[in-house]
Amino acid sequence: MTLVPFPSAQSPLEPSPDDRDRHRVAEDEETEAAGGKMSFLEHLDELRKRLIISIASIVIGFLIAFPFGQRLWAFVLVPLTAAVPGGAFIFTDPAEAFMLLIKTAALAGLILASPVVLLQVWLFVAPGLYAHEKKFAVPFVLFATTFFVSGAAFSHYILFPWAWRFFASFGNEYLQFLPRIGPAFAMYVRLLLACGLVFQLPTVVFFLARIGLATPGFLIRNTKYAILIIFIVAAILTPDANPVTQTMMAAPMIALYGLSILIAWAFGRAPRER
Repeated sequence: MTLVPFPSAQSPLEPSPDDRDRHRVAEDEETEAAGGKMSFLEHLDELRKRLIISIASIVIGFLIAFPFGQRLWAFVLVPLTAAVPGGAFIFTDPAEAFMLLIKTAALAGLILASPVVLLQVWLFVAPGLYAHEKKFAVPFVLFATTFFVSGAAFSHYILFPWAWRFFASFGNEYLQFLPRIGPAFAMYVRLLLACGLVFQLPTVVFFLARIGLATPGFLIRNTKYAILIIFIVAAILTPDANPVTQTMMAAPMIALYGLSILIAWAFGRAPRER
């Protein structure tokens, strides 16, 4: 007499439904990782595509800002002329004022296009991320844009006017402060972009926390080294050797480092994701 096993009985060698689900998830992750791998030429082609879109967005921002060039001049220059004798800058090159209009519109276009540019940065690195990590594109672009604009505003309203007044304070009966608009605007742009990039610290920590390279504990343990690096960066980026100006730039960076610890705690990888 032959015994026929009961149809619902499961062989001990057959994987359970939970094991099959875990195996399917692992296969999906392996497939996604394999699909995310790109050759060197594919990386270059992807980079070219992102650069083209970024440059096109900046050009569009420039075209939008250019008709408002005179208003942009007033926004940038009027607060600074208070420290200039006669209340006006000078220019010695015939094309200098026209080029200033072009540069001002280009700077405004960059700020207008910053969300698109930052999105292209995310899309360039996204192929190397898992699906559950790609959903953070919106927070990344939102954080990066907010902190870039905040850094630019900090430079415009606080840091640059302070540094400008510091330089102007050296005028006396022997020296008259008659600044050219070209070098003054170059220093303005340099400080504004530097602050915009420095204020990206929380965004960088957000990205590192999502891929598991930064944790709140690590950031807290290395706070003293971070403060030292912050003051070194502030000394490099500030245009003068005034310790007050350097401290004014370092203070918000230290505050941003503290915010980065909270961001790493809130958005860091959970232990089950590692």
